[in-house]
Amino acid sequence: MSVVLVLGGARSGKSRFAEGLADNPKHYIATAQAFDDEMRARIALHKMQRGEQWLTHEEPFELVATLQKLDVQGNFILVDCLTLWLSNLLLAERDCEAEVTKLVAQLRQASSRIVIVSNEVGLGIVPDNRLARAFRDVQGIANQRVAEAALNVVFMAASLPLILKGPLPIAQL
Repeated sequence: MSVVLVLGGARSGKSRFAEGLADNPKHYIATAQAFDDEMRARIALHKMQRGEQWLTHEEPFELVATLQKLDVQGNFILVDCLTLWLSNLLLAERDCEAEVTKLVAQLRQASSRIVIVSNEVGLGIVPDNRLARAFRDVQGIANQRVAEAALNVVFMAASLPLILKGPLPIAQL
C-alpha cells in the first residue's frame, strides 16, 4: 500500500505534481460536479490536458466504493480532489465524518498506489458564515486523518513540493 496526500492552495500545482507520480494503468477519480458552463469548460480542459492514457471515473459521492472497485495491486489511482468530494457531501447533508472514516479505513487496507489531492484551507482568515466555517472544519479534519494514514504528504506552493511526511514520492515507472 502506498498512499500519497498532496496538499496546497488553489493553483499551487497540486494536480500536475500528483499526475506526475502516475504509472500504468492510470485511474483518475474526478469528484467535481459541473453545475455551470464555466465548470464544464474547466473539467473538459483538465481531461484534455491529462490525455487519453487516463481512465476517468467521475464520482462526486461514492469515493470509497469506487476506490474499492479499482483497488487492484499494480493500479495507480489519483483522487482529484478530496475538497470537492467533501463539498458535495456537505451540501448533500451527508455524514462527512462517517464518510472520511470509511475512506481512511479503505486507504489503510489498499493494495494499489493511491494519490489524493486536497486543498489546505486553514491558512486564511476565519470564514464569515456558518457553512464556510463548517466546511473549513470538515476539510481540516479530513486532511489530518488522511495525512495520518498516508505514507507521504507533500505540500505544494508555487508548484514547488515541500515534503511534510516520508520521502519525496516519485513515479514508479
